[in-house]
Amino acid sequence: MIRRFGLFALVLLLGTGAALRDKLDVWIDTAVLPPVLVETSIEIRARDGFLLRSFPVENGRTRLAVQVDQVDPAFIEMLIAYEDKRFYRHHGIDPVAMLRAAWQAVSHGEIVSGGSTLTMQVARLLENSGTGQWQGKLRQIRLALALERRLSKDDILALYLHHAPYGGPVEGVRAASLAWFGKEPRRLSQAEAAMLVALPQSPESRRPDRHPEAASDARARVLRRVGASQEPHTDNVPRTLQSFPRLAPHLGDRLRQEIPERQRHDVTLDATLQRKMETLARRAVRGQPQGVSVAIMVADHRTGEVMAAVGSPAYSGASGTPGFVDMTNALRSPGSTVKPLIYGLAFDQGLVHPETLIKDAPTAFGRYAPQNFDGQYRGELTVREALTLSLNIPPVMLTHELGAARLMTGLRRSGVEPVLPGGKPGLAVVLGGVGMTLSDLVQLYAGIANGGTARPLTTTPNAEQVSGHRFMSEVAAWQVGHILAGIAPPRGSAARDGQIAYKTGTSYGYRDAWAVGFDGRHVIGVWLGRPDGTPVPGAFGGELAAPLLFEAFDRVAPVRTPLPVPPPETLIAATGALPAPLRRFRSRNAAYDRAPDRPVVIFPPDGATMRDGGDGIPLKLRAGVLPLTVLINGAPVLTGLHSREAILDLSDPGFSRISVIDAKGHGVQVEILLE
Repeated sequence: MIRRFGLFALVLLLGTGAALRDKLDVWIDTAVLPPVLVETSIEIRARDGFLLRSFPVENGRTRLAVQVDQVDPAFIEMLIAYEDKRFYRHHGIDPVAMLRAAWQAVSHGEIVSGGSTLTMQVARLLENSGTGQWQGKLRQIRLALALERRLSKDDILALYLHHAPYGGPVEGVRAASLAWFGKEPRRLSQAEAAMLVALPQSPESRRPDRHPEAASDARARVLRRVGASQEPHTDNVPRTLQSFPRLAPHLGDRLRQEIPERQRHDVTLDATLQRKMETLARRAVRGQPQGVSVAIMVADHRTGEVMAAVGSPAYSGASGTPGFVDMTNALRSPGSTVKPLIYGLAFDQGLVHPETLIKDAPTAFGRYAPQNFDGQYRGELTVREALTLSLNIPPVMLTHELGAARLMTGLRRSGVEPVLPGGKPGLAVVLGGVGMTLSDLVQLYAGIANGGTARPLTTTPNAEQVSGHRFMSEVAAWQVGHILAGIAPPRGSAARDGQIAYKTGTSYGYRDAWAVGFDGRHVIGVWLGRPDGTPVPGAFGGELAAPLLFEAFDRVAPVRTPLPVPPPETLIAATGALPAPLRRFRSRNAAYDRAPDRPVVIFPPDGATMRDGGDGIPLKLRAGVLPLTVLINGAPVLTGLHSREAILDLSDPGFSRISVIDAKGHGVQVEILLE
C-alpha cells in the first residue's frame, strides 16, 4: 500500500513540479511506443454495407475496423463520463483522479476506484500488460504521456475503441456490438451502451452469457454513475455471444486470396438474399444421399451484378471436405443446358425457325450415334417442341450443320470459358461433352436474357459497364427465351406458365443435375451432385434442380419481372406460313440422306485404297431411279446414265469423293484413296 501511495505521490509531483519539467520531457520523449497501427479483421461487405464475413486477426480474435464517428455519440459520452471525465483536458494522466484513488485506497484499506485515464488504459492494451505491479503502472503513465504528445485525442479514443476487450475472442466496440447485440454500434440503447462501457473492466467475470448477474450489476453501476434515467431491469442482458456472420464464405476466401492486402472488400451481394439462398441450399440436401451438395447463383442479367452465390450447403474451411469446394466454380458436364445456345445460333444462321419441322429419328454421324434420354423417338415435330422436350437428335443435327467449332466460338463470345477434355470439339459437346461451371451457365443464360449480348458477371459494386459481345441476335435470343418460357413449371410451383424461361440438364451417369432460368430481371442457376463426381442415381435436373430453381425465384422477389416482348422484326408464323426453305429442316447434304430406294454403291467400298491398272475404276450400284448422275469431287463426269455400272477415269493419285444422284434427287457418296 505504501508503494502504491508513493507512486501516486510521484506522479503528482511529476505532473506539477516545474523544477523537474526538463527531465520529465526527456523521460516522456524517449519512451519507446508499442505499435499503434491497428490490425483489424479483413471484412467482406454486402452492397448495403452489411458485414457478410470477417476473418480473425492474431490468436483468433475478431477486431473490426471502426471510426469514432461510426459509434453512437451517447456511448462515447457515457464512456468518458464513467472512465475519464477530464479526458479532453488532461495530458495523459489525471492527478485529481489519482489523488482520489490514493485517498480512497488509504481510507478503505483497498482499491475502491482506479486512477487510470483512457489514455493509460490504451497504453496497457497496446502492451497487453497488467495493472497489479507499480512498475507496470509507472510504465503506463510514461506511455500515456508519450501517446498524448504524438497522437490526437480522437486517435487515442479510436485505439481504445479497437482494443478494449469484451469477452472471449471479441475486441473493440464494433465487434462487441455485433457479438452481443447483433447490430452495428451506430445506435445503442442506454442499457446497451452501459454494458459496453462496463465489460472491458473485467471482460470474463462480467460476460453476460456466463455471469448475467455480475454483468447486470456492472451495467447498473455505470448507469447510476452517469445519472442515466433508464433502470437496468428494463433491458435484459444478452445471454448469447453471437457468432459473426459467415455469409458467402467461398467468395470471401477467394477475395482474400486474390487481394490479401485489402482490408475491406465491398461486393454486389444482397445480404438478405444470400441468407435466404444459403437456407434454401441447406434444406435442399436434407434427405439426399450421403455427400450430395448443392450450389446456387443469382444475378441481375441487366447489370451483370451477382446478388447471391452459394458454393455449398454446409461450408467447411477444411481442405478436402465437400463443404470446402466452391461448386459455383467447379468444372462439370453441363448436360443439356447448352442446347438453347445451339438453337439460337441455328436461328441466326437461317437453318431453322421455331416452327420449322425437324425429324427426330435414329441418326448416325460417322461413328457417333446419339440417342434420346428415354430411348424413344418422336418422328417429325417442330423445333419448338424439340427444344421443349430436350430431345438429343435435333440439336446434334443442327450442330453438325453449324460445326462444333462455331458452337465453341458462341460459348466463348457469351463470356463462358469452356474446357474441352482434349483435342478438337466434336458433336459430343451438344450433350455435355465439355467442362463448364455453374457461373459459366449463369453467364450464358444472362446473355440470352439480355437480348443476346454478353455482359460479364461481376461481384464488384459500381463496376465500369463494358460493352458486351453480341453472340446471338436479339430476335434469336427472344425466340429461345419464348420457347423456354413455354416449358411447364414444376408441380407445386407458385409461378405461372410463361413467367420464367428455364432449362434443365442431367449429365452422363447422373453426376450433375442442373436448372438455369431467367425472368425479365434475374437469372438463377442451380446445381446438385457430388463434388467428387460420383453418380447420384436417379438425380434428374427436372425432378431435383427445377423445383429448387423455382423456389429460389420465389425468394428473390415476390413479383415476377415480365419477360420482354418480341422485337419488331421477329417473324411469328405457323409452319405452313413460313418461307419454303424454313418449313422443313434439310441439311446441306440432304441429297444424300437415306431413302428406301436411294442408290447404294456396291463397289468401290467407302474408304478403300485402290490402284488404277489403266482400265479405270469400276463403279457398281444397286437401286436408285434411273437416270443417274455421277460426280467426282463435286464435278459431274457422267450424266443421264441409264445403267448401274460404269467405268470411272481416275488418273490423279490421292483422295477422290465419288457422288451418285438418282432421278429423284436421292444420293450416295463414297471416298477412296488412289495410289
